[in-house]
Amino acid sequence: MGPGSVFYNKSMILFQDEWILVISKPAGLLSIRDGYNPNLPTIQGVLEPKLGKLWMIHRLDKDTSGIMVLARTSEAHKNLDRQFAERKVRKIYYAICVGVPEWDEILIQSPLRVNGDRKHRTVVDFEHGKPAETHVRVISRYGFYTWVEVHPHSGYTHQIRAHLSSIGYPLLGDSLYRIPPNCAVIPPKAENLPAFPRVALHAYALTFSHPNSGEEITFTAPLPEDFSSLL
Repeated sequence: MGPGSVFYNKSMILFQDEWILVISKPAGLLSIRDGYNPNLPTIQGVLEPKLGKLWMIHRLDKDTSGIMVLARTSEAHKNLDRQFAERKVRKIYYAICVGVPEWDEILIQSPLRVNGDRKHRTVVDFEHGKPAETHVRVISRYGFYTWVEVHPHSGYTHQIRAHLSSIGYPLLGDSLYRIPPNCAVIPPKAENLPAFPRVALHAYALTFSHPNSGEEITFTAPLPEDFSSLL
């Protein structure tokens, strides 16, 4: 039994046909191979022995759970890759941010620069950054944290984490992106926050055109237990 067997479960497969495979990726599973530790389980390593050749279209961070689409033919791969490149794919994420904002909705439009510091973080950079937009809507407020729905209109690495932390509301469990020192938002004390072993981010929904029929389709991934236990 290989190291990836712990991740495989039939429930992670949400839809499949001749052209695409839609999955709910569990937290802890890599989208692509780790260059420093190539033996860690990946999506293709877990699924290809059971389902055959798969093409990766997009990625989720190791700690992020949720919806992903993979191609099952080279033609579907080219079609979906083009949809992502042209930003025709709509994405919805659920996140838990630290703190309780007064706003109900906000559009964050700060330009971002990927790999912008020594920690390889994506940073807000008004001089050299690229245009980026993230729409955030509050779903529910709790004592010291908030459940939000997030629509990233651009698709930069760590965009959601970088944008929310830049306005004073980093994600629960995120040790890499913190509130900037010049931010007016005062965060709650750590002892008032629930312990969470990963970044509290879940890719909830994905809308795209089927690569064969052209029909617009939407898939959603149910919240994992660790995330839903906070709500």
